[in-house]
Amino acid sequence: MPVDPTGADLKRFLAEDPGGPVVMLNLLQFREDGASSYREYTERIGPFLEKVGGEVIHAGDLGTALVAPDGWSWDALLLVRYPSRQAFSQMVADPEYQQITGLRTAALDEAVLQAGVSWPI
Repeated sequence: MPVDPTGADLKRFLAEDPGGPVVMLNLLQFREDGASSYREYTERIGPFLEKVGGEVIHAGDLGTALVAPDGWSWDALLLVRYPSRQAFSQMVADPEYQQITGLRTAALDEAVLQAGVSWPI
């Protein structure tokens, strides 16, 4: 299972943009000893998030699943809010950001990276 979006994934992500802020859901399954590499990635991502107006909403370990499909096994959850899909795309295209993405890639065995749009409540 790939853990990084491709250029085609990012094009589709932008093409399907409903506008407005986006919350990126990151479900993470670490490789053996990958958690420390991912934590280093999260420590170093701060300036890149600030640059595009993004913020971490939640980062932490996942515990017992109360309702989930068989085999559902994620180690951690990261929720990041961006002011727009374009802001996310701008961040991941930043050459300096790309220098730290290897930490994320090396840390993960599997991942889900999915855009969430707020409901008008």
